[in-house]
Amino acid sequence: MASLLSVQCVASLRKSRIYLRTAALGIKRNYSSQKKSSSEYFNQSVVPLIHHQKSLPRLPIPKLEDTIRRYLAAQRPLLDDDQLRTTEKTAQDFQNGVGKQLHEELVVQDMNNQHTSYVSGPWLNKFLSDRSSVLRNNPFMSFNPDPKTEYNDQLVRATNLVCSAVHFMKTLRAGFQEPEILHLKPSLLSRPLDLSPMLHLFNTTRIPKRGRDELFTDEKAQHLLVMRKGNMYVFDIVDRDGNLVKPAEIQSHLKYILSNPTPAAAFPLGVLTSENRDVWAGLRDKLIAAGNAEDLRSVDSALFCLSLDDESMRDDIYLAHNMLHADGCNRWFDKSFTVILTKDGEAAINFEHSWGDGVALLFFHNEIFKDTTEQPLVNPGSAAAAAVDSASAVRRLKFNLDSELENGIRRAKENFDSTVLTLKIDALKFMKGGKTQLKKSKMSPDAVAQLAFQMGFLRQYGQTVATYEACNTAMFRHGRTDHIRSATTHTKRCSHAFVLQPGQHSVEQLQAMLSECSKYHGQLTKEAATGQGFDCHLFALEYLAESKGEPLPSLYTDPAYVAFNHYILETSTLTSPALNFGGFAPDVPDGFSVVYQIHDDWIHCHASSFPARNGSEFVQCVHKSLEDIFTVLNGKPLSS
Repeated sequence: MASLLSVQCVASLRKSRIYLRTAALGIKRNYSSQKKSSSEYFNQSVVPLIHHQKSLPRLPIPKLEDTIRRYLAAQRPLLDDDQLRTTEKTAQDFQNGVGKQLHEELVVQDMNNQHTSYVSGPWLNKFLSDRSSVLRNNPFMSFNPDPKTEYNDQLVRATNLVCSAVHFMKTLRAGFQEPEILHLKPSLLSRPLDLSPMLHLFNTTRIPKRGRDELFTDEKAQHLLVMRKGNMYVFDIVDRDGNLVKPAEIQSHLKYILSNPTPAAAFPLGVLTSENRDVWAGLRDKLIAAGNAEDLRSVDSALFCLSLDDESMRDDIYLAHNMLHADGCNRWFDKSFTVILTKDGEAAINFEHSWGDGVALLFFHNEIFKDTTEQPLVNPGSAAAAAVDSASAVRRLKFNLDSELENGIRRAKENFDSTVLTLKIDALKFMKGGKTQLKKSKMSPDAVAQLAFQMGFLRQYGQTVATYEACNTAMFRHGRTDHIRSATTHTKRCSHAFVLQPGQHSVEQLQAMLSECSKYHGQLTKEAATGQGFDCHLFALEYLAESKGEPLPSLYTDPAYVAFNHYILETSTLTSPALNFGGFAPDVPDGFSVVYQIHDDWIHCHASSFPARNGSEFVQCVHKSLEDIFTVLNGKPLSS
C-alpha cells in the first residue's frame, strides 16, 4: 500500500512533446527561488497554495472497455494460456454485465460529487479501515546532511528544523505559500498540483477506532510533542499571537529534554501505535478510562512530533531501519508526521500515510531543508536563552497505567519486535552509468530501472510476478495515486532474452528489445499519470460493489485477480536535492519493496524484505542486470 515516494512515475508524453516527472514520494523539482519575505514566513505569494484548487481538472473515469483491455494486457505476462483464457472470459463477462452497471453508477456518483475525485473517498476509507499495523504503510524520507557539517549537531539541527516547520505552517495557513507548479518540458504548459492534503499536515493524528480509524485535527493547539527514551514532553512553539517562539527558547527547551535524567520509559506508550488497529483502539479506550484523556489530547493535537534518538547511525542500512521503525518506543506512528533526529544529527521524516501521499511530504521536506541550510535561526555555539525556565515550560506527560495496560504495552512490544527483527533492508549502488547515458541512448531511465528489477527477480527466482510502480495523479483535483504495472510482455521477453537465453540474440536484437520496453513503459506511465490507469477504476468499482452488501462480482474473486493484487514487487522512485533516500516495508510477507533514485551517473536503490525473500541476493541480481543492460547499450555483446 505504501507509496513513496515516493514513493511516482517518470512519464514521457512524446506525442505532445511534453515530459512529466513525478515520484511516489513527490515531484522532482528545484527549490523555490522566492525568498522569505519576513522572519515569520517563507514567502508572501499573492497566490495561495490551493488557489488553483477549484480550477484543477477532475480525475477522469476511464472507459470500462479501456480498463478491461489494459487489465488483461497487464495479466498476460503473469498467466499461462489456460489461466489467461479463464481470466479473459471472466473480465469480458464483467464488462458486459455487472461491471457495466457498476461503471454507470460510478459515473453518476462522480457527477454528483464535483468537488472531489471518484477515488479519493474510497482510497481514504481503505487506509482507515485497514486493521493491520501502520508500520506496513508509514514511509520515511531522510534528509541529506547539512552542507555545513557543524550544523549537523543534534540540538542545533533539531531546533532549526522545528523553527522552519513552524514558518512553513504559518506561511501555509496565512495563504502566503505559493502553489506548487509542475513545469512541463518544453515550456509549453505548466500545471498546478493538488496539495490540498497539506491542510492535514499539522496538528493531525490518526485516532484508532474499532473497525475504522478517524483523522483528528486541532489547529488551535500551539505545542510540539517531543519524544526521548520513550518519554513524551510538550511545550509551546507558537505564542498566543500565533508567532514562532524565540528560537533560543526552543533550543533551551530541547537542551533541557536532551539533558533530562529521566530514565527510559518502563512502559513506552508509543509502541501501542504499532499495534493492530482494533487492539490499539481497545487499549486507547482503557487509557481514557484510566484518566489519561487530557494527556492523549496533548499528543493528538500537537503540531507534529519530534523524536530525539540516542542512537548514532553506522551506515545507510542502519539509518533506514532507524527511520522506518527503530525500536518502536520513541515514536508515535499515528502522528501525521514525525521529524527524527539521531544523536549524530541525521534527520528524517516518518509519516502516516492515510491523509496524503508523498507529493505533499516531499514539498514540505524540500522547503524546510532549504530554509534550515540557507537561513538557520540557531548556529553552532549559539547560547540558549539564559532567562528561560525550561523546567516550567516543558511538561512531561505522565500516564496512569494499570496492569492491563502494562500487559498491553508488553504484548505490543513483543509483536513489534517479532515483525521488525525479521525485516531486512539491502542496498545497491550501481556506479557504471545513470540518467545521462540512458538519455543519450534514447532510453527512459525509469523504464531501465524497472526492467532491471524484472530481470533481477527472474534471475533469482525464475518468475515474472505482480509488480507495481506508484504514479502520482496530483495534476487532478483530489488525485492520489495510480499504478504502473511494469511487468509487461515486453519486459518478460526482454528479461528472458538477457537472463535465460544468453548468446541467442545479437546486440542489435537486444537493443531493439530494450527500446520496446522503454517505449511501452512510457505509454503505461502516460496513461497512469493522466488518469487513464486501470487500477483505481477497478478499485472504485469493487468498493461500490462491496457497499451494496452483495457477493462480489467474479472478476474480483478470480484467483488471477487476487494474485495480481498481491504485489511481490512494490516499487517507487524519488529524487530531490534535499533527499538522501527513503523507504517503506513490504505490503506482503513474500514481497520486496524497492525505493530507487536514478542520478546522472549512478543508480541507487534500497530493497526491504521479510525472510520469505533474500534481499541481499536480489540486489546483486539487479546489479548484474544493470551491468548487462549498459553493456548492450554500449554496443557490446553479453558474455555467455
